[in-house]
Amino acid sequence: MFEGLRFNHWKTNLDDAGIVTLSLDRAGSSVNAISREVLDELGQIVERLAIEKPAGVLIHSAKPFGFAVGADIREFVTYAQQGTVLENIENGQRVFESLARLPCPTVAAIHGACMGGGTELILACRQRIAADDDKTRIGLPEVMLGIHPGWGGSARLPRLIGAPEALQVMLTGKALSARRALALGVVDRLAPPAELLAEARALLRRPHAQPFALRAKAWATNTWLGRQILAPMVLKQTAAKVRKEHYPAPFALIDVWKRGGSGIQQRLKLEARSVARLAETPTAQNLIRIFFLQERLKGQGSGIEHGIRHVHVVGAGVMGGDIAAWAAFKGFEVTLQDREMKYIQPALDRARQLYEKKLKGADKVEATMRRLRADVEGKGVATADLALEAIFENAEAKKALYASIEPQFQSDELLATNTSSIPLDTLRTGLKAPQRFLGLHFFNPVAQMPLVEVVRHDQLDAGAEKRALAFCKAIGKLPVAVKGTPGFLVNRILMPYLLEAMRLYSEGVPGPVLDQEAKKFGMPMGPIELADTVGLDVCASVGKELAPFLGLELPPGLEDKLESGKRGKKDGQGLYVWQDGKPQKPEVDPDYVTPPDLQDRMILPMVNEAVACLAEGVVDDADLLDAGVIFGTGFAPFRGGPIQYARSEGPSVVRGKLERLAQRYGERFLPKDGWDLPELARSGLDPSTLAPQAESAEA
Repeated sequence: MFEGLRFNHWKTNLDDAGIVTLSLDRAGSSVNAISREVLDELGQIVERLAIEKPAGVLIHSAKPFGFAVGADIREFVTYAQQGTVLENIENGQRVFESLARLPCPTVAAIHGACMGGGTELILACRQRIAADDDKTRIGLPEVMLGIHPGWGGSARLPRLIGAPEALQVMLTGKALSARRALALGVVDRLAPPAELLAEARALLRRPHAQPFALRAKAWATNTWLGRQILAPMVLKQTAAKVRKEHYPAPFALIDVWKRGGSGIQQRLKLEARSVARLAETPTAQNLIRIFFLQERLKGQGSGIEHGIRHVHVVGAGVMGGDIAAWAAFKGFEVTLQDREMKYIQPALDRARQLYEKKLKGADKVEATMRRLRADVEGKGVATADLALEAIFENAEAKKALYASIEPQFQSDELLATNTSSIPLDTLRTGLKAPQRFLGLHFFNPVAQMPLVEVVRHDQLDAGAEKRALAFCKAIGKLPVAVKGTPGFLVNRILMPYLLEAMRLYSEGVPGPVLDQEAKKFGMPMGPIELADTVGLDVCASVGKELAPFLGLELPPGLEDKLESGKRGKKDGQGLYVWQDGKPQKPEVDPDYVTPPDLQDRMILPMVNEAVACLAEGVVDDADLLDAGVIFGTGFAPFRGGPIQYARSEGPSVVRGKLERLAQRYGERFLPKDGWDLPELARSGLDPSTLAPQAESAEA
């Protein structure tokens, strides 16, 4: 059937029953990322199939770990730079539409990750069958890159499962498990992994009829009237979560669906033009850059043996207890030490709650709990490969603890501290093996925050740093190596923002106004709510440590709050009153006029400090700095990080604003060293950030 045709990325087989099996196996790659070459070869194959008319076509992946991770985002970046996004999207649409129009049954057999373009490929088949296991994930996460599905996803999925469910899948970008995909009607059947291809062939011979209720729902929700009724509702729900000016893709997707009529060609044309427009937006360019930066962070621990099996954590408070729980969750043996069992038990209780939420089945929860053991006497130190200290922020207390831990080490154990602000050059004095001592600074809440700062000092061994990076990868965290100066990277950049916001609060600016302005900029949470959430005691502690170094002062009124026991969310009262875990924000006087420079007063100190960190080499380069601040603080992702923000606004413009703020409000706003760095002049997506392992996105 395919005589004379040679393919690099597809394997073809015709069996005695007349069924053609197409195996996607992208050459030179461990995963299937759908490139232009992959699509062009599929186009040739489908053209031949349309002529030969086989009894059926089965499409699956020859890669052991998944079906397809999505489009090749490296190529997408190139198309965006060349202005050829529309042409290449239309090419993919043509190939998939030709597949959809084949006059024979077609089935996609799915295992592992099936994302973005991979999902659009399976949607172009008549039927879909998925491996019934925890590894199968099906999704359309393009909104996370500032675009939306472009190879027919928005045109086909609403017609398959109904608009409300389809829009939810595409607007959230969240992947579906195999069973959830079956329940929604995205796939028609499930099969045991070992029987997937055999069951797929059976499905070709006896196609599965979609339930009438699902067909009726899919039809009703996509009629002209259904779209006019549903679209405003979905728009309102979306606008409550994100701002259109920050993240235009979800709103563009809703508009494309609303305007799409009954004809597939018209829907595809709307979809392609919309994605091409979105590809030109700063939001898409910044989110794609962040994706590559995330892959770069993930790759830092690759190919390195961390040699860690047993982790011993000292300090069972919120941070220490949750670090211990997370390490056990990720498969490590963990011992947790504190002065008395009464301090450890709450950490064990929180761990159980985490496992019950994350794991299915009491047996899995109990197996994980067995890996996390209380250790009041600290006997676990002697057999640990990594000892992590997470006690209160006092340098002398920490050094006294190290003096008791280090003599128990047998060979090349790592000693780490979770300090959030104390310089490691101070903490490493007195150690016998300072070369194996470093910082592993986690962020609260540990289970949700992806970043870990791997903190260096002047005597750290490069091999120890690499082991720490590999350990972070093993527990599913994103590590950024930082210099061990006060506040490291994230707290050093975040603290000027929080302190300036609290100063503004003390000057009489209402908390809700400050929070609203920060969210207008794109921060996920306002600074007043954030200070209460973190704890005013923590803000004061870190602030006292950093303020002299940063040339700042603690805002007035903070100590008074602490003396009256009002530390924020944990006490039910701080800068706000808290009820049921939510701040009760007071009404703002409708006649209140927001100062025009309010946003600059809060945000620009962060940018100023970021430039200073870059100049001082706190991180290795500007891209790592932006990644660290985004994943550590939630800094507006669509802006690309503080350095990227300075570039987009223009370094001279931002510097001028800082100088004017300094004249008006004080020397704390004076531009710091570094504003003339060449890295600030660069703009756009730098190819150097496209890490080798990041050949594709799940999009």
